[in-house]
Amino acid sequence: MEAFRCFTPIRKPPTLLHPSEFKLLRPPKPRFSILARFMIPNLADQRTQSESGPVDGAELRNGDGEENERSRFKEELREAAKEALEWSSVCSLVSDFTSTAAGREVCRSGRLPVGRNQAESQKLLDQTASAVLLPEKLDFSGVDDVAGLVRKAVGGNILGIRELCAVGKCLASASGVWEQLARVSSMEEGFKLRYYPLLDILQNCDFLTELAKKIGFCIDCNLSVILDRASTRLEAIRTERRQNMDKLEVLLKDESIKVFQAGGVDNPLITKRRTRMCIGVKASHRSLLPKGVVLSVSSSGATYFMEPNGAVQLNNAEVILSNSEKDEELAILGILTYEIAQSEMRIRHLMEKIVELDLACARGAYALQMDGVCPIFYEGEKDLLVDIEGIHHPLLLQPFITHSSSVVCPVAVDIKIEPAIKVVVISGPNTGGKTATLKILGLASLMSKAGMFLPAKKKPRIPWFDQILADIGDHQVVYFSILFLQSGHISRVCKIMQVTTKESLVLIDEIGSGTDPSEGLALSSSILQHLAECVNLVVVTTHYADLSLLKASDSRFKNAAMEFCTKTLRPTYRVLWGSTGNSNAFDIAMSTGFDLKVLDRAREWAKKLAPDKQMERQGLLYQSLVEERSALECQAKEAASLLLDVKQLYHETNELYEFHVSIYFFTIVLVVILLFETVTVNSCA
Repeated sequence: MEAFRCFTPIRKPPTLLHPSEFKLLRPPKPRFSILARFMIPNLADQRTQSESGPVDGAELRNGDGEENERSRFKEELREAAKEALEWSSVCSLVSDFTSTAAGREVCRSGRLPVGRNQAESQKLLDQTASAVLLPEKLDFSGVDDVAGLVRKAVGGNILGIRELCAVGKCLASASGVWEQLARVSSMEEGFKLRYYPLLDILQNCDFLTELAKKIGFCIDCNLSVILDRASTRLEAIRTERRQNMDKLEVLLKDESIKVFQAGGVDNPLITKRRTRMCIGVKASHRSLLPKGVVLSVSSSGATYFMEPNGAVQLNNAEVILSNSEKDEELAILGILTYEIAQSEMRIRHLMEKIVELDLACARGAYALQMDGVCPIFYEGEKDLLVDIEGIHHPLLLQPFITHSSSVVCPVAVDIKIEPAIKVVVISGPNTGGKTATLKILGLASLMSKAGMFLPAKKKPRIPWFDQILADIGDHQVVYFSILFLQSGHISRVCKIMQVTTKESLVLIDEIGSGTDPSEGLALSSSILQHLAECVNLVVVTTHYADLSLLKASDSRFKNAAMEFCTKTLRPTYRVLWGSTGNSNAFDIAMSTGFDLKVLDRAREWAKKLAPDKQMERQGLLYQSLVEERSALECQAKEAASLLLDVKQLYHETNELYEFHVSIYFFTIVLVVILLFETVTVNSCA
C-alpha cells in the first residue's frame, strides 16, 4: 500500500487550487461514442455537411437553407411518426428492466438508441441476442450517474468526500460489471464467442482502476473520512496533533481535579470554548487559576470557563495543527478532484458504454418476458419482403403478460408482402384493426432498428428502413372547421413526399380523407402512384373502394382487407392479404333493427353508385340538374309576373280605399250639419 503515497507534502493547498489553474481543465473537443451518435440522429447529417467541399457564398447560403429546411422536415416527421406509433410507450416497457438511472432516463424519455444504418441495427440485435443467453443478471449496483460531479470538477469546484466516494464507487462498480461479464464468458468453451457482442461494448474501455484505488486508499467511504495514509504530511500532522492533544488533556484533567478539590467546582469539567480546551470554575473561585484566561461565562454568570496558563501554548498548537490538517485534507481533495477533471472524457466514455450495456441487457430481459424472437433484415432474397407471422402489438400484449389470468390475449397479425410490391392498400370496416395493423408494422420496423426482439413467431423478416414516416390519426386540435383537419393531413403527406428515399417506409391512415370523395380518390391515387416510384414500401388504409382497383393496372400494388365475421357481425382483426374489404354497413344496420324497406332502398342506391356506373350516374345527374334548373327559371319568371300583378292590384285597392274613406267622412260631416240645423229650429219654436 505504500506505493500509493504519491502525495507530497503541500504547505499551501489553496495556491495549488488557484482558480486560474482550473482554467486549464477545460474539456477537450468531445468525441462522441456510438451510443451518443445513436442518441443524436443529426450528427451524421452534420458530419456530412462538414465534409462537403467549399462553395460560393450565395450558393452556400441557399444550400444551407434548403438543407436545414429538409432536415427540419425530417426531424418533425420522425418525431410525429414516433408519437403516432407510441414509440415512447414501448421504450417505457424496456425501462422496467434497466439497472442504471441513466438507462431508465433514456428509455422513459423515448430515446432508446436506434441504428443509423443496417450494420448498427444488426449490432444492437446481436447485443440483445447475447443478453438473452446470459445465465445470470449483471450487477450494475453502484453504477450511479456521476456526470454532474464530473462537470463540477471540470468547473473548478473541489469535490467533497462523499462526492469523491460516489465517483470511486461508480468506477469500481463499472469494473466489476466487466469482471462479471468476463467470468461468465469464460465458464465454458465457446461462451466467449456467444457473449462477444456484450464484451465488445466494454472491450476498449478505460476503467480508471488507478483513480478508483487512489480514492479508496485515501478515503474511508464508510466513515466518510480521509485516512492518515493519504499523504505523509497528513499522517505527520495527525500524529503530532494526537500527541499534543494527549498532553493537553492530561494537563486539563490535573487542573480540573485541583479546582474540584479546592471547592471551585461541583464536578470536574473539561470542555471547549472558542475552539480552545478549558475547564469550568465557579466565579467566586476564579483565583484558583492565576494567570488563567477567561474564554466564556455561563448564562447565569456563576461559572467561568477558563484556560489555564499552562494550556495556552498547547491550545495554540492544537489550533495550528487543526488548520494544517484541514489544509492538507483540502489539498488531497483538490488533487483527487483534479485527476477526475483530467479524466473527464474517459469517465464520460465509460459511462456511455455502461449505459449501452445496461440497455442491451434490458432489451434482452424484455425479449424474454414477451417471448420475443430476433428479426432478420431482408437482404434481397427471392422470398417475401416482409414475412412476419403471428405478431402482436407490444402495448396490447403487455397487459396480457402481466395479468394473464384476467386479460384476453390480443389477436396476432400476419404480414406477408412480396419484394415486387411497393404499395399495400388495406380496406375494411371501422374498428376492424386497419390502424392497429399500420402501427404494428411501424413498431416492428422501429423495434428492429433499435435492436429489440419482436413479439412474433418463427423468424420474422423485415427490411431495414432508413425512415419510418407516418400520418396516423389526428395530430392537431380542430378549433374551427374540418378544413384544418383536411389541410393538416394533406400538409403532412406533402412533407412526407418531400423527404422520402428509396429505403423509406410510409404509413398513411385513411388517405385522402376529409374532402370530397371523388377528389379524395383522385388525389390518393396520384399520391400512391408517386410514392411507388420513390420509397421502399407504402402501406395505407382507406374506405375508398376504387383504390383497390389500382392493383389491376399496376403490379406494384397489393390489396388487403380486415376480416369481418358476418355471423357474429364483429371484426376478427385478421388481415386477408390479396382481398378487398367491405364496410359491411348493411349487415351491421340489419343487426341493429333497421327497417327492411330502408335497407332495400339503400342497397338500390349502392348499386347505382357502383364504380362501373359512375359515368352513367354522372351524366344522368347532370341532365337532371339542367332540367331542374330550367324548371326553376320558368317558375321564377311566373313568380315575377305574379308579383307585378299583385303590386298593381295593391295600388288600385289602395286608391279605392282612400276614395271611399273620403266619401264616408264627407257623409258624416253632412249628417252632423243637418242634425245641428234641426236642433236649432226646434229650440227656436
